[in-house]
Amino acid sequence: MHAVSVGEAQSAWPLLSELRGLGGGDLPVLLSSTTKTGREMAGRLAAGLFDRQIYYPWDIPRVVARALDAVRPAGYATMETEIWPNMLFALARRGIPAFLVNGRISERSARTALRAPAFWRMVYDCFTLLLVRSEADRDVLLSLGVSGSKVRVTGDCKVDALLMRRRSTDVASARELLFGPGTVPDGSPLFIAGSTHEGEEEAALDAFRMVRSSRPGARLVLAPRHPDRAARVFEAASAVAPSALLSSPPPRTREIIVVDRIGVLFDLYSLADAAFIGGSLVDRGGQNIMEPAAFGVPLCHGPFMRDFTEAARGLGERGVATVVGGAEDIAVHWEASLRPGARERAREGAADYFRTVGGAARLSAVEITGVIGR
Repeated sequence: MHAVSVGEAQSAWPLLSELRGLGGGDLPVLLSSTTKTGREMAGRLAAGLFDRQIYYPWDIPRVVARALDAVRPAGYATMETEIWPNMLFALARRGIPAFLVNGRISERSARTALRAPAFWRMVYDCFTLLLVRSEADRDVLLSLGVSGSKVRVTGDCKVDALLMRRRSTDVASARELLFGPGTVPDGSPLFIAGSTHEGEEEAALDAFRMVRSSRPGARLVLAPRHPDRAARVFEAASAVAPSALLSSPPPRTREIIVVDRIGVLFDLYSLADAAFIGGSLVDRGGQNIMEPAAFGVPLCHGPFMRDFTEAARGLGERGVATVVGGAEDIAVHWEASLRPGARERAREGAADYFRTVGGAARLSAVEITGVIGR
C-alpha cells in the first residue's frame, strides 16, 4: 500500500492535489492529523484528495511499530515543524523513505537544535529528503551537519494553498456574512485589523478613530487571533463607534464588526481596502500577511515578524506591506491606501511576489514521487 502521512492541513492541501495529479489516482494516501481542528480542516480543504484519514499515532516506539505494521507505507511525508523522532527512527530502520515537506525552522527551533546538534543531526538524517521553504532553513540544517545532498529549497506550500483558496472565495457570500443579505457595496472604505493580540486592538481602534475624522463612512473589522477574546474586544470597540459581533444579526448602524468565529477571516480580506496584521506590534512573531496579499490588499504590520520574515521582506520590497510602529502609522497607511492607484500597485506587487514564491507543492510532489514511484 502506498501511503503518505501528512499534517499541517493548509500546507498539505496543495501537496495532496499535486500528488493526486502526478500519481494519476494510483497513489493511495493516508492523511493524519494530531488535533481535532486539524482533522476537520484537512477534511474540509482536501476532500477527495486522500483515501483515508486517521489521528497520528503517539510517538512512542511500541505505538509507532504497531502503526507501521498496520499501514505498511511506501513513503512518509510530514509537514513544516512536525518532527517526531521515534517515528523517524522506526522508518529509517525499516528502510521506508521519509520526507519533510515545507520544512520550517524558526529562530527559536534553530537555537534549540544547536544546543544539541548531534541529536538533531541524527533525527534529520532519518529523512530521505528535506524540502524546505527558504535558504535560511537550509542553512540551519547544514549548520547541524546534515548532508547538503538531502536538502532542497522548494518554497512555501502555503502560498499555493492561499492561491487555491482565493480562487474559491465567494466575495458575495463574504459581503453577506459581514453586512447581511441583499447588501451591495456603497463605496465606503473597509479596513481590517486581522489576527490581533491583546494590546493591538487599542492601536487599531485609535487608528480607526483618526481615519473616521476624514472618512466618516468608514467601517472596521476587528478579528482577534483568539475568538474567545471577542467579547472584551467588542466592549472596547463599542466605546469608539456603534459595534456588533459578527455572529449577531447585522444592524444597519454598526461601524465596527468584531469577528467571533474561526475560519472566516481569509474570505473577509477579499472585501478590504487596507489591513493591519497583528501579532506584530506586540512580540508574537507576526501573523500571516500573505492572506490579505493574496487579494492584493495593501497591508501594514509591526516590527515583530520573525515567523514571516521572508514574506514581510518580499512584500515590503514590492510596496505591498508597510512597517508601522503604532496607531498613528496605521492611520497614515490606511489613508494612503485609499489614494488613486494604491490598490492597483498593491495587486501588481502581490502578483509578482506570488509568481516568485509559488509552485512549492508541485516541486515537492515531484521530489516525492521521484523516490517512491507512482
